[in-house]
Amino acid sequence: MFFFDSNDFITQYQMSKKLSELEDEKEHYMQRITQVQKDREELLSNSALLEKYAREKYQMKKPAEDLFIIMKKEDKAK
Repeated sequence: MFFFDSNDFITQYQMSKKLSELEDEKEHYMQRITQVQKDREELLSNSALLEKYAREKYQMKKPAEDLFIIMKKEDKAK
């Protein structure tokens, strides 16, 4: 039973280790969710910040503006 059962010592150790990893991962995601909610509230409450985000992330512009996208040239000689 110590070595051959589905609840043997090795399996229990592996499951305990996996549980610890998953709890750490859960904590990371909970912190990330809190940060995203904070950022969302800030965006929705500040129209200037929302406009800046839309311009940078989605390349939105006003009707009378021209949009220029500058991209870095990749070095192919590597």
